[in-house]
Amino acid sequence: MSDLWWYLSRSSGVVATVLIVLALTWGLFFKARATGRHRRPNWWLDLHKYLGGLAFVFTVVHVVAVYQDHLSGIGLLQIFVPMTAGGWEWGITWGVIATYIFAAVVFTSWPKKRFSRRSWLAVHLLSVPGALMAATHAWMVGSSRGGLWFQILLALMAGLAVYPAVLRIGAAIHKRRRKRARDTPGSLPGGRSHHVPVAGRPAHDRNQPVGV
Repeated sequence: MSDLWWYLSRSSGVVATVLIVLALTWGLFFKARATGRHRRPNWWLDLHKYLGGLAFVFTVVHVVAVYQDHLSGIGLLQIFVPMTAGGWEWGITWGVIATYIFAAVVFTSWPKKRFSRRSWLAVHLLSVPGALMAATHAWMVGSSRGGLWFQILLALMAGLAVYPAVLRIGAAIHKRRRKRARDTPGSLPGGRSHHVPVAGRPAHDRNQPVGV
């Protein structure tokens, strides 16, 4: 029976890590408006929420399986309190903190209207460091951490998360530049400046130097 819980904790941890990165990736693609036109935006948003909820479910399954595996040495104290797992303090701690973060992100996404957008966004953005903590947890204490396939999987997941993050940052910078261009006095759409003719001079002489 102990072998069953060990295999379940191992598989659920890998699946949870993959789903966490996929949910983060879909969310960043959606915010960066890089989802194309084949699907409506609501479809991408619903997929993001579904992946996030499913990732949290597998995270809970992983925690329960680790607790049921008596050979793991993980009890309720180690599950809920950071820095209490003897010998694996930091490795388990990253997983504990990541679980708290994902719980906060998931449960604040359902009653989203009860929070201000700034507060909701601040909590939601914690999923980025949460995903890094989950990957660090898997790399430090995962039973497959020594396998080449597992290291390749983590590298692919990291690349998959970084790419849409770069797109999101680029979209934010582009949006801020467009806003500055619109707010600049005398600017036209596209950042072009509007030439104001000198008062009292004919229109066909407006481009000639003053005094000519």
